[in-house]
Amino acid sequence: MFDAEEECGPVWCTEEDDRITRVGRILRKYRIDELPQLWNVLKGEMSFVGPRPEREFFVKELEKRIPYYGFRFTIKPGLTGWAQVCFNYGASEEDAIEKLNYELFYIKNMSVMMDLMIVLRTVKIVLFGRGAR
Repeated sequence: MFDAEEECGPVWCTEEDDRITRVGRILRKYRIDELPQLWNVLKGEMSFVGPRPEREFFVKELEKRIPYYGFRFTIKPGLTGWAQVCFNYGASEEDAIEKLNYELFYIKNMSVMMDLMIVLRTVKIVLFGRGAR
């Protein structure tokens, strides 16, 4: 199997990332690549709404550098979340800090109504293919 990060190691995704194939761009644009995570929701490992999981490599680095980063793990990760519907695709440590602010706000204010709002915004984003990389 091809390892797109074999030479460079884990890196943030960029706007014109050459590791993504044409088919991959379509899968990502319409979030089809997220469908397997529905299985994790059904198994109870994830929630439908909550902080999005991040790659383990980045989590370890961000926990060292960003105070309270680990607090986002006090609830189950979600298929969609407040940070995803309010902030563009995160591709840096600075973006991770900004997204953490949204996630902490969600954790403090989570409710059925907020989850419904997040789901409706997610549907809108997916239908119009915005924000994907």
